[in-house]
Amino acid sequence: MKTKAFIFDLDGVIVDTAKYHFLAWQNVAKSLGINFTHEDNEQLKGVSRVQSLELILALGNVQITDEQKQEYLLKKNEEYLTYIDKMDESEILPGVMDVLNFLKENKQPIILGSASKNARPILEKVNILHYFDDIVDGNDVSNAKPDPEVFLVGAKKANQTATNSIVFEDSVAGIQAANSAGMTSVGIGEKTVLNEADYNFNDFTEISKDFLLKLINQ
Repeated sequence: MKTKAFIFDLDGVIVDTAKYHFLAWQNVAKSLGINFTHEDNEQLKGVSRVQSLELILALGNVQITDEQKQEYLLKKNEEYLTYIDKMDESEILPGVMDVLNFLKENKQPIILGSASKNARPILEKVNILHYFDDIVDGNDVSNAKPDPEVFLVGAKKANQTATNSIVFEDSVAGIQAANSAGMTSVGIGEKTVLNEADYNFNDFTEISKDFLLKLINQ
């Protein structure tokens, strides 16, 4: 059997921390007098914390100082951390463990490629950190998706080429990053939104062992 690098995004792919990001950002926006909706939140998927704040400020046409920006970034992260501190295994999304177990049993490198700077504590909270051979997160890269840096670093850590790498993503920016890196992209979520992905599934329960074998051997 061949060996491929299987690279997973975190938020919205392995666990649904997106809801906690939304709540924390919504409170930041509210304190700035900006109305922030679920639809607005879609623009924040896959982008860095700094970029997320800039998008919210642009949404409300609000300008603040760099010092204030740092205060809001800290406030957002502190609130977000209070949410993830309560996480446990029940927050792992359906079907994820079946896929991770299958890849582990077949000795495939499993890499996390996420913009989150809290990736390790989240994986520890839900008790699956040991499944990952390596982690590339917001602390390791300087360019946010759709730049492919996070995935290219992940492939390198797995000692695999980009063409031998498969990325699981739930954001448009993440799919674009995988595609621009020359990797196989698997969209997890709405096909109409993630229409640039090579393959698409609503969630991991739709991913069969035969499909995973096809990815490994192709």
